[in-house]
Amino acid sequence: MISPSVDNLVAQLTRLPGIGTRTAQRLAFHILRASGDEAAALSAAIAEVKERVRFCSECGNLTEDETCAICLDARRDHTVICVVEQPVDVVSLERTAEYRGLYHVLGGALSPLDGVDPGDLRIDELIRRVESNGVAEVVLATNPNMTGEAKAAYLADRLRGRVRVTRLASGLPVGGDLEYADEVTLGRALSGRREI
Repeated sequence: MISPSVDNLVAQLTRLPGIGTRTAQRLAFHILRASGDEAAALSAAIAEVKERVRFCSECGNLTEDETCAICLDARRDHTVICVVEQPVDVVSLERTAEYRGLYHVLGGALSPLDGVDPGDLRIDELIRRVESNGVAEVVLATNPNMTGEAKAAYLADRLRGRVRVTRLASGLPVGGDLEYADEVTLGRALSGRREI
């Protein structure tokens, strides 16, 4: 019913995270309706990002240079490193404008069931940074799910005695209702309460 070229485009788009078949079809048909210049610009942008963007040699964040702008920024607190799973997590934390330290991107989630072991992540690089750069605190900002918690526990064990290790607070989101919160979230909100 659809040409093989469109089928191939839909198949390639479904390989993107969060894109199902219906969304891929909508995107494919949008690309078909777009002008040749728009489609070429999209293609060129994809080729350019694949050619120019790499991982920062220091922290593992995305950059077009050897070292990212965050690592080079002398105004940031170089004694604090926030450990995240992926570069997109850096973007989320930077949007808050609350954190002024450095980052360390692990490059994935520790998940032995999925074949991701500690050696597959940038954990040894983190230990080297802590030992050689005068780091005073490591903030563990892994996702609050089973693999993120396992990774945080593993990292805390590896870093204990070398540096102060903290974990992002977790609990109720702003604007959330208590009746819709699960037991784990409510429990963490209670145990992490602070005086006001």
